[in-house]
Amino acid sequence: MNGLIDFLSNSYTAYQAVERAERFLIDRGFSLLKEEEPWSLREGGKYYVIRNGSSLIAFTLGGGNKFKIVASHTDSPCLKLKEHPMIAGEPFRKLNAEPYGGGIWYSFFDRPLKIAGRIVKAEGNVLTPMPYVSPFQVVIPSLAVHMQRDVNEKFAPNAQIDLLPLLSLDDVGSFEALIGDPVAYDLYVAPAEQPFTSGVNGEFISAPRIDNLTSVYSSLEMLTESSGSGVCVAACLDNEEIGSHTRQGAASDFLRLTLKRIAACRGVSGEDLIRAYSSSFLISLDNAHSLHPNHAEKCDLTNRAVAGGGIVIKSHAGGAYTTDALTLAVVKTLFDRAGVKYQTFYNRSDMRSGGTLGAISLGQVSIPSADLGIAQLAMHAAVETIAKNDYFELKRGLAAFYAMDFTVDGSRILLG
Repeated sequence: MNGLIDFLSNSYTAYQAVERAERFLIDRGFSLLKEEEPWSLREGGKYYVIRNGSSLIAFTLGGGNKFKIVASHTDSPCLKLKEHPMIAGEPFRKLNAEPYGGGIWYSFFDRPLKIAGRIVKAEGNVLTPMPYVSPFQVVIPSLAVHMQRDVNEKFAPNAQIDLLPLLSLDDVGSFEALIGDPVAYDLYVAPAEQPFTSGVNGEFISAPRIDNLTSVYSSLEMLTESSGSGVCVAACLDNEEIGSHTRQGAASDFLRLTLKRIAACRGVSGEDLIRAYSSSFLISLDNAHSLHPNHAEKCDLTNRAVAGGGIVIKSHAGGAYTTDALTLAVVKTLFDRAGVKYQTFYNRSDMRSGGTLGAISLGQVSIPSADLGIAQLAMHAAVETIAKNDYFELKRGLAAFYAMDFTVDGSRILLG
């Protein structure tokens, strides 16, 4: 649990998440592959590849050609700084930012925030991107209740007026000089609240970025501990919060080309690769909405997830989640055999469902798939909450998945 807490505390953006994931993998004997270089893989090897500094795919090579994939996302809602962000007033300096993803923006007020992401530095003709985290914190102050008497009845933050972080009281020069004079940057303002426990027994964990860094970290933890057959993969992809349609998102060719190159290094291509895809399984791992203690009416009548109720298996008639009857049966059987606690989830039929990266990634690689996650409260708030035991159930479930022996036979899946 300490590893997860550290990961949540310091992975302010996808760039820091991938940086810390890389250290985690190196410490456990994984080797870096580069997309622009030839690959040479050995049986039993452990590898990872990074794209854009914000997406990472790690894998281990066991016997057999089937892929067992856990896909999650590295990004979370925050504010993205624009070019020339310094706004000078009297006497304040503040920063021009715009929303990234669908955050609960009122929750970002009056709490510690960090400027983080990446900067691109020039050394002669060489342009080098590198992660960046500000050594200082910033804040977005609320307007006093005395100046907006109806704030508790109605308040909708205006993105261009209300969500501008306060940088300084005095003139600090240019923003670019403050961060080391980079040529360019992708910088965000993200919650810097430290994780904490609550409940009489300390049964809840609250922290920024629980959605979806709990999925990222658990998939990496269980991948590094797995000795299962086939190619076990943890795909940690960026930009899910804005639709995944980037060169490092689930809609890109990153996962597809990585799997293809792995297969090619093992002498698998053409029809054999198609057969390998058909004989594989993908878990789309992203968190789900827990029953809210004060708003039970927001949940489905018979398929409501509850914090503390175990891993959530998500389904949706409109295809927002990839689970169907066959893949649901696979996951249920797998978890029943391993003694893993789980529950099923549907949204209310009169509420629009959120989506995730599973259905998008299947547009690139068509593999039998199911959507799973942890039940959480306050999704997309600056601080989110889960039940501690659900994280341990998730790890047990992923361990069972990576160890799973199965065969696809037409419309049937045979579990070993």
